[in-house]
Amino acid sequence: MPAISRFRGIFVRLMKLPCRGLAIFANQGEEEVVVDAATLRIISGSASLGFLELVHEWARLHETDLKCAVNAMQPRHARAFAQLI
Repeated sequence: MPAISRFRGIFVRLMKLPCRGLAIFANQGEEEVVVDAATLRIISGSASLGFLELVHEWARLHETDLKCAVNAMQPRHARAFAQLI
C-alpha cells in the first residue's frame, strides 16, 4: 500500500477494509494506528495523544478529499439514499 502523504514525519496511507470501508493507516517509527476515514475513530493500534492529534489534523486538512473517497466506496444505492436525507 503506497504512502499518499507524509505529514510532520507521519506516513499516511489509505486502504479499503472489508466490511468497514475506507481507513487511514498512519505510522511514525514504533507508533501505528488504523483509523476509520468516515468517523476518525481508531479501528486498531495504539499511539500517543500527540500522534493521534497529528493524524486528526491531517484528516481535517484533507476532509473534502476523504469525504469524496468514502462516498465513492459506498454502494450506489446507499449514496442515493444518503443524498435524500
